[in-house]
Amino acid sequence: MIQQSEITGLILAGGRGMRMGRVNKGLQELNGKTMVAHVIEKLLPQVSTILINANQDLDRYAEYGFPVIADTIADYAGPLAGLESALSQCQTKYLLSTPCDSPFLPTDLASRLASAMTRDGSQLAVPITHELFEGKLEKQIQPVFCLLERNLHESLADFLKNGGRKISDWFDQLRISEVVFENHDEFSNINTKAELAAHAKPPAS
Repeated sequence: MIQQSEITGLILAGGRGMRMGRVNKGLQELNGKTMVAHVIEKLLPQVSTILINANQDLDRYAEYGFPVIADTIADYAGPLAGLESALSQCQTKYLLSTPCDSPFLPTDLASRLASAMTRDGSQLAVPITHELFEGKLEKQIQPVFCLLERNLHESLADFLKNGGRKISDWFDQLRISEVVFENHDEFSNINTKAELAAHAKPPAS
């Protein structure tokens, strides 16, 4: 069984935040705390330590007390670039990836993904949810919430060097476990100012 001490948590905060108005999404406040603070609160009890991947506002992210690493690939190449940078510096056998704009992530994310990897002998585990769409439940893969082996770094670095960018294309090369999570809302991400306002609690009267 994979132990908590063997897992490093990664918070992906390396995007441009275009839909949020070109601001760093992780540093936007939700109910009195930045979104990255919400993610740290949920993630830290599940892992041994945390890395933060960011390409701007590095000093502000460093205030949370964890190492901050930038992409080694230029021009905001997407979440796989952040994952590659983290794998290159990860000191544990496994890395658990989460985005900075998903403050409701499950508190049992690491344990359930780890159990599936142990059971299946897989290299990576990813959550699956089901969402109602036009009256039918449709399977949704949540690829940026994944637990993977550190030794996949070479595979990912080669994939990116050869021009690969789509997570699904890289996943197709790996042995993967899919783990069903019942609450789709736990994987909700906040992309816009309107979504941020919608998730804010009303002030106490």
